[in-house]
Amino acid sequence: MPDQPDAPAAPDPTEWPATAEALMRSRFEAYRRGDLDWIIATWHPRTLPSDVNLDNNPRWRALQIVDTVAGGEHDEFGIVEFRATYLCDAGHGVMHERSRFERVDGRWVYVDGGIFE
Repeated sequence: MPDQPDAPAAPDPTEWPATAEALMRSRFEAYRRGDLDWIIATWHPRTLPSDVNLDNNPRWRALQIVDTVAGGEHDEFGIVEFRATYLCDAGHGVMHERSRFERVDGRWVYVDGGIFE
């Protein structure tokens, strides 16, 4: 999908998101913009797939945070549950995921997530 000019720019790496929720929001915007570099940079090295690409990236529309557990400025682990709406060739949909985050070298990173069917 083409870039979306109304999407906010990626955070400055020197201003890494201070909470798991803020990181989740920045990753959503990166998927929206098609910013593979930010997606990879914010993925835990232990769980980063070797074949990350955005070839079938839908047009992401909106993000709703459903729940957070820990993930604050002084935590080491956090969970963010969200719903993200999207458009694709087949129509529209909602991705509902409960994502886990950890700090690596003081920065929040995405570990993995469970998708609700």
